Amino acid sequence: MATLDGEHGVTAAALPERLLASTLAVGAVAVPYLLRGLDDNRLTSWSWVFGARDPAVLFALVMAAAAAAHAVAAALPARRAEAVLFLCAFGAGAAFWSEPEPIVDAARYFTQAKHLELYGPVRFLREWGREVPAWTDLPLVPFLYGIALRLSGESRLALQAFTTLLFAGTAVLTCRIGKMLWDEETGFAAGAFLLAMPYLLAQVPLALVDVPTAFFLALATYASLRALERGGAAGVLLAGLTVFLALASKYSAWLLLSVLPVAAVVPGVASRRRRLAVAAKILLVAAALAALAALPRREVYARQLALLLGYQAPGLRRWGESFLSTFVFQVHPFVTAAAIASAWLAARRRDARWVIAAWPVLLLVTLGVRRARYLLPAFPMLGLMAAYGLQAIRAAGTRRAVLACAVLSSLAVGLYGYLPFLKGTSAMNLRRAGEYLDGLPENRVEVMTAFRPDAEVNPAVSVPILDLFTAKPLAYRDEGIPRPSGRRAEESTLRFTWELGVAAWYAQPAETGTAAVAVVTDGVAPFPPRVSARLQDLVLDRTFDADDGVFEHVTQVRVYRLRSVPSPAATPGSG
Repeated sequence: MATLDGEHGVTAAALPERLLASTLAVGAVAVPYLLRGLDDNRLTSWSWVFGARDPAVLFALVMAAAAAAHAVAAALPARRAEAVLFLCAFGAGAAFWSEPEPIVDAARYFTQAKHLELYGPVRFLREWGREVPAWTDLPLVPFLYGIALRLSGESRLALQAFTTLLFAGTAVLTCRIGKMLWDEETGFAAGAFLLAMPYLLAQVPLALVDVPTAFFLALATYASLRALERGGAAGVLLAGLTVFLALASKYSAWLLLSVLPVAAVVPGVASRRRRLAVAAKILLVAAALAALAALPRREVYARQLALLLGYQAPGLRRWGESFLSTFVFQVHPFVTAAAIASAWLAARRRDARWVIAAWPVLLLVTLGVRRARYLLPAFPMLGLMAAYGLQAIRAAGTRRAVLACAVLSSLAVGLYGYLPFLKGTSAMNLRRAGEYLDGLPENRVEVMTAFRPDAEVNPAVSVPILDLFTAKPLAYRDEGIPRPSGRRAEESTLRFTWELGVAAWYAQPAETGTAAVAVVTDGVAPFPPRVSARLQDLVLDRTFDADDGVFEHVTQVRVYRLRSVPSPAATPGSG
């Protein structure tokens, strides 16, 4: 079978290099595993991910992945490489669909999206920042999520399919950027390297904005590079539109879009003067669209920028994770090593195009942005750096084997470590409870909360996440739980849970005795009097109390029902 690199099989001369690649691939997992105590990631630290996993199974999987990598490298087709990349990326993301929503920020984005689902896009845009609580979010991604919910009848699967499509699209766009800057092989490797980032794969199915932001940044970069080389009114307008979409996805994208002026001064096919003129037109179109969108809500965006400068920016220093964690544990070490090698290779070749790929990554690193989630939108550019650095290996077949080793061993790490760990967190209780509630005969569910008085998280944040996993209408009465005070509360990453309140559609009380009651709790006992009084005539029907023993914020669910109401024949998702 023809391959992208034109090689057929493994020659005797290449065999030592391939064996070395396989050995290093195993070592690239074994060494981080042995040093897993150094991983300080706040969500998927290897010390937690592999705490209960059998290392013998892990290493067997990695060795099998390293062995299979050579066959995979030889089988990659020379044609339709982008289609293969898209399908592989979509499949890798879909493999994580059984995750819960472990990051409570999903409650914000689902609430915003559900407003559009219930009241339509016009009201959503009109009420953004007022009736629709905006916090420090921008409207594009919640708007798209809302459209997906409206078309699917509020299906989480629809949201996951949408974010996975965007991830697969990001891989293809990264490939095209690499082809535009260098060649087809480098482009394909850049897109494929996104599958060698276990942290990124685990983020793909979540109802957050980071993966969509990466897509819109890659789209804006590709469209702008294309316009810079080819010019033309249509290309400029399209590039300006994509830059505007990236601007509307997340505030951190504004910083990363500084790569576009950099791209304009890097030598290309067109003269530098022409490229600067095209870049100015692109930015003018984007600025005009942004002004039209922002001016009617300028007071909202002014408040958000003040919050970003006064709360979010200083918080980056407190909420950080080490670069060692991000670039050795959460990203395959082959990616990091190749990205570092790319600087040497670009300097040796005097290749200024490398700066375009490196700029967003180096900018974030230089500014000291140390949280993996905030670095995630720049991961496609990290993939481009790694793909370019891979060219330091002279044998094309060995390059492909190294790439395949990184991808397959990362999938093994993700599916054997990350996925079971996330499914074992207490966040999974909300998913299982939601699926169980769907099987009950009651038409409505009343939600109550019972948390310790010193809880850092507002328990009401669990209501929209539970709603994401059930089709049953939920009713929740805000009990006015006192908000924590003091400097720690003001600086907490979970401050938004106390400031955004509860959506109006949960405020309608269920008729007494006609609904199942779901008590979301952190394990507090006994329940507060208001909860105990409501449960007087009910019996405990099912408990979802998995506890990962890792995170301070624990979410358990207990379902209570009238004794006279029959239980469902099947209880999907119960545990």
